[in-house]
Amino acid sequence: MKGGGDKVEAEILEPYQLSCSDLLDRKRCQLISRNVMEALGPNGPGLLCITGVLGSATLLRRKLLPMARKLALLDPDKRNRILKEQHLGSDVPLKNPERLVSSFAMHLHYQPPSSNSSPWYDHGCGVGNTLDEDDDDDFNNLGLVFKELGFCMMELGLSIARVCDREIGGGFLEGTLLDSCTAKGRLIHYHSPADQSFLREAAQRRRKQSGKCINGSHFNLWQQWHYDYGIFTILTDPLFLSSHSCQDCNLIASHSYLRIYHPSKNNFYMVKTPQDSFIVQIGESADILSNGKLRSTLHCVCRPEQLEHISRETFAVFLQPKWSHTFSVSEHTTMEHIRSGSLQRRPILDTDEVSKADIHNIVPPLSSRIRDGMTFAEFSRETTKQYYGGSGLQSNR
Repeated sequence: MKGGGDKVEAEILEPYQLSCSDLLDRKRCQLISRNVMEALGPNGPGLLCITGVLGSATLLRRKLLPMARKLALLDPDKRNRILKEQHLGSDVPLKNPERLVSSFAMHLHYQPPSSNSSPWYDHGCGVGNTLDEDDDDDFNNLGLVFKELGFCMMELGLSIARVCDREIGGGFLEGTLLDSCTAKGRLIHYHSPADQSFLREAAQRRRKQSGKCINGSHFNLWQQWHYDYGIFTILTDPLFLSSHSCQDCNLIASHSYLRIYHPSKNNFYMVKTPQDSFIVQIGESADILSNGKLRSTLHCVCRPEQLEHISRETFAVFLQPKWSHTFSVSEHTTMEHIRSGSLQRRPILDTDEVSKADIHNIVPPLSSRIRDGMTFAEFSRETTKQYYGGSGLQSNR
């Protein structure tokens, strides 16, 4: 990515690639557990990618991701009907035609397989076996595909938790996830400037009002810098779509346009992931539960410059504790001081196209959002408030 007065190319980070077959083989898994902790621990970037996922996960991804753009650009009444039929909601204001992101969400309630049943990776995900990649019935299986891919990704998260627990000890991560058995799935469409113009014009036609056109070339981040606050975030490798030419998509296909800050290297990186891989990011709850032995990932999503017709589609599953889970943070203070000190020494530069302000003017520090004895529900509310509430640091961004 380039930006600012001085055009500077972002450095590329290729995360540790963990083979799904290694992750699921208990003997081989012991051999790679240290590599996993190096990637997810305090000296790593806080993320890795899983390759070679078996079953129907790849087909489900290819079926689901294009639906994000179609849903985002639908007539609002038709979209509301489809979302209701498919048991989906949204956690962004879809009535705002100038939004950068459209998100379609569902709470996923996971049932661990019984000891007598075959695991998902042996037989594939159920609905995936009936899918035809050329099926034109766009939204008929939307809810089913959403859930099946979500459950596959939850299984990946649980497998990562087992690996981390083996190194950390105590079994807290897997136990906390199984105690919750709940995650939030989000199908996300990152709007191109052309998409924004389309939505503005459609809104004006509906309201019979006139207004100035959107010039989308001025926004450079699809999503502002932040930490996820759950335990793990599992993401699909993104899909890029063009309303003009597939050549534009080919130009950026090797990049995720996920950008992270790597504290131990004191540097920003653009993340490059293999096609059809799944990205695992550490959230702040894992940071707390592990007493800093896992490190949450500060990240944003960048928009490709000078490609006004490119949109980005992804599916994210946020694995979290149950809402009533109570945090103990007394032993976490040291890790918070390390993180805060590192960020204070490195302000975000003009070339990063964020702000001249220090990172703490954009991201509320964890120490201001968590206290000993706080439940996950309280932590979630306080975090949302400090980021996006009326006086939140990103309320007007």
